[in-house]
Amino acid sequence: MHSTLICLIWLFCTMCTAKVHTFHWEIAWKLDNPDGMKERQVIAINNKTPLPTIRVKTNDRVIIHATNKLGNQNTSIHFHGLFQNGSNSMDGPEFVTQCPIAPGSTYIYDFKVPNQEGTYWYHSHSGPQYGDGLRGMFIIEPENVDAYPFKFDDKITLSLTDWYHKEAKEIKKTFMSRFNPTGAEPIPQNALFNYTRNATWHVAPNTKYFIQIANMGMFVSQYLFIENHNFTIVEVDGVYVKPQMTDSIYIAVGQRYGVLIETGDFHENFRFLNVIDKPMLDTKPAELQYISTNWIVYDDKKPLPPALENNEGSFDSFLQNIDPFDDFNLKPLTKSPLMEAADYTINLDFKMENLGDGVTYALFNNFSYVAPKVPTLMTLLSSGKLASNDKIYGTNTNTFVLQHNEVIDIILNNMDPGKHPFHLHGHTFQVIERSPPSSDDNPITYDPNNHAEFPLNPVIRDTVMVNANGYVVLRFCANNPGVWFFHCHVDWHLEQGLAIVLVEAPFEVQKSQSLSSAQLHVCKQSRVPTSGNAAGRYGKSEKDWLNLEGENIQPQPLPPGFTLKGYIAFFLCAAFACWGLLSIYKYGIEDVAADDGEEMIMKLESLLEENGGLGPEDTRPLTGEDSNA
Repeated sequence: MHSTLICLIWLFCTMCTAKVHTFHWEIAWKLDNPDGMKERQVIAINNKTPLPTIRVKTNDRVIIHATNKLGNQNTSIHFHGLFQNGSNSMDGPEFVTQCPIAPGSTYIYDFKVPNQEGTYWYHSHSGPQYGDGLRGMFIIEPENVDAYPFKFDDKITLSLTDWYHKEAKEIKKTFMSRFNPTGAEPIPQNALFNYTRNATWHVAPNTKYFIQIANMGMFVSQYLFIENHNFTIVEVDGVYVKPQMTDSIYIAVGQRYGVLIETGDFHENFRFLNVIDKPMLDTKPAELQYISTNWIVYDDKKPLPPALENNEGSFDSFLQNIDPFDDFNLKPLTKSPLMEAADYTINLDFKMENLGDGVTYALFNNFSYVAPKVPTLMTLLSSGKLASNDKIYGTNTNTFVLQHNEVIDIILNNMDPGKHPFHLHGHTFQVIERSPPSSDDNPITYDPNNHAEFPLNPVIRDTVMVNANGYVVLRFCANNPGVWFFHCHVDWHLEQGLAIVLVEAPFEVQKSQSLSSAQLHVCKQSRVPTSGNAAGRYGKSEKDWLNLEGENIQPQPLPPGFTLKGYIAFFLCAAFACWGLLSIYKYGIEDVAADDGEEMIMKLESLLEENGGLGPEDTRPLTGEDSNA
């Protein structure tokens, strides 16, 4: 009785202190020039850029009326890292948990943020759209400011992004094209630091700052480094960790870090560098600023150190003089022990491969994610007892059904020479093993019978980097019923299909969650069905639900023997042939065209007269030996 009374008092106090944050957002285009090099259309909220930072406390409620005023595109919003316990339809990825928000429509995101603190962000989950600017910071503070497990004097937020001068939709057309047979990722034109470049940060001496950092980019990881200062890592992806000092940070897209920086009693200013992970790029444009120089300012009267030069030598020198701490070796502050052995293991081999349309796709176990015709959450809610049958969710959604409270292992074997940061919606996971990178010809795959000893207190986060031609093993508990996306957060790779879907405790979802009339109305406006299997089919029998005729599927494979190398060779041969024809035109036909036409005709007539003219037999097409004359 006594304990029940205490719980009721705690619940009442929580309800009294929790705050409701209501936002009315018009999402629309606006001309802007964040890198100072090219003005272009970007996505603004209420005609303002950069987008607002949402700052709430644990147990607060957030209500966002998101109205799509883009005119020519659907949209959606994902709250990256938030668990969305009991509010799966608020998670954001279109055709996974919701219908697209069509132009002119409004979707109401309404959820609470219990049991989470730290650094998060929000972004569009409609194609590559967040590359146009629909992304911002989402900070969850403890209910009591004194509840932080570390001390600081002041706090700031820092967003890192890569930046493109063309709209993402336009870039995707050339990226996902048969004229890009290697699948080379689009190269950004710049890297932004709090939505700008060459920024200055005025600091006070002898002060401890808490900086909450998110890499909100589309593609490249970045390094952070401050001259004569160290970072102390205290949080990763919303999880407090045992403080760890380092001279620099390596942060992949989708990842977040909370760090402490102590200023000194300086009377000069220092460079604050954000540096693109150059080896991730297939091509290295000379004009791209790999090293971006910003400054921390102690004294306005003193000059700023000159920006570092953007050349190969400067980049190599930078890498040789830093030693970022390996996030695999971080320890959660709560000393959360390694979970028990997995009840269910998902083995995933992934690679990039050309399919029959000549485009490079990303494949998990030979299947590339293709969105279904019915959002997967709605298939679950409308399928009754068949919700646990993974076949109703479609051939190309890579869906795995998980039982409630099972311990799950995900084994990722990277058969690709690139790095890949993977993000799990609705959960954090323990990173229990990760291999080093390997060569293209010798990828390392996980061997369950021959591996390193798992750490007793593994790092916990929601976005992890898998090394080139290496592997990673993740472990989590399926304790959050819902439909959750798991995908590479290099957004170009997601566009290629590098994703799976986890349908977790489907019958628990059916018991506790439903869709509002407002959500169903958005589906009606976007003309997306809200019941049925992945093909939009339904009926009274299991046979009806297993009929996937008309579903969205990936292109057929290339013809047998037609490999990626063959495709590249064909492409190069075609390119050289075109070059050859151009050369013939330039050095042959152009000369003919340059002469006076009448004079050329007279010369030809004179030549024919000298040789007795042409008879009928001489006008035949050249064949056989004649053709080689």
